[in-house]
Amino acid sequence: MVYNFKVFKKCSPNGKILLYMPKRDFVDHISYVEPIDGIVVVDEEYVSDRRVFAQVVCTFRYGREEDEVMGLSFYKELYLASEQVYPPLQQRPADLSRTQERLLKKLGPSALPFRLTLPAGSPGSVALQPGLEDEGEPCGVHYYVKLFVGETEIDRMHRRSTVALGIRKVQFAPDKPGPQPCTVVRKDFVLSPGQLELELTLDKQLYIHGETVAVNISIRNHSNKVVKKIKASILQTVDVVLFQNGQYRNVVTGVETQDGCPLQPGASMQKVVQLRPALGGLRDRRGIALDAQLKRAETTLASTTLLLDPEQRDAFGIVVSYSVKVKLYLGALGGELSAELPFILMHPKDGRARLVAADSEADVEMFRQDTVLHQESVEVY
Repeated sequence: MVYNFKVFKKCSPNGKILLYMPKRDFVDHISYVEPIDGIVVVDEEYVSDRRVFAQVVCTFRYGREEDEVMGLSFYKELYLASEQVYPPLQQRPADLSRTQERLLKKLGPSALPFRLTLPAGSPGSVALQPGLEDEGEPCGVHYYVKLFVGETEIDRMHRRSTVALGIRKVQFAPDKPGPQPCTVVRKDFVLSPGQLELELTLDKQLYIHGETVAVNISIRNHSNKVVKKIKASILQTVDVVLFQNGQYRNVVTGVETQDGCPLQPGASMQKVVQLRPALGGLRDRRGIALDAQLKRAETTLASTTLLLDPEQRDAFGIVVSYSVKVKLYLGALGGELSAELPFILMHPKDGRARLVAADSEADVEMFRQDTVLHQESVEVY
């Protein structure tokens, strides 16, 4: 049986350096990140007296490009990993990936493998949705692998001998979900006896993109106030860590209902509200956190950011979280009572690439100058 797998290829403008990447999505396992493996093919005559370096660069844009005036910049570049590829400083590693072995056999002696490792806790790939009138690169965190020719790894590179291919750092849903979320809040009234009690329960803690969140609402009215309306919503919290006050919230979806209202003193109510977090009607709203995309393709809401230590967050990262909020309206004099429950929204691990067998066929997708030119197929023996 022959298995198909995709290989991404990009060439420098002068045609002297070729980059092959088995994949462009690299999984963050919280305590470590998958190594970034690739193959470089160099023209040895061109680089005979020079060096070729491979680097992973993280870019962080925290302001609109059109607002950069009078030398002001809202853009940072972080060099997270670097390695000299040519001439190799050490012998070829024995733990090459299966795809690297197949490509090395196919591409010949001018092909060189490399492996770069991102530090644990580095920021995830997140983009903030621009407004309809905004122009330029969207705000967010993006990654790319860069190959260039130079004397040192901090040498000034030349565009004609440089290759840059975008990648993503992603997280998938954990194997073991957490406990079922539940909370109870109560409200006392200064001039009235008794309490109003609101209990919220979700059917689970972990949801996959596209699933519906079932919110179980239980109200026990031991006061003399009347509950006139119920509002339930899903909130996306975006924390731009660089700024002290960089946290804001977006209402992803919500519903208001008066079903069962007014809830009179001494009465109780229990109902289930179905909410589905999706990007659908939010495509024109600025600031919604999205999963960073490598192409102009359909995207989704950003997944929840899982952190090894919530207190130690990368200063150039964007942390995304979700919660369900339910609010009871008691009228002008009674005020409000609200409760909030956090939950996790992520993509499943299903659909990951299969192990590359010896009799595999590779689809090589070729890029040049950030534009896909064509897709060619090459057989790997």
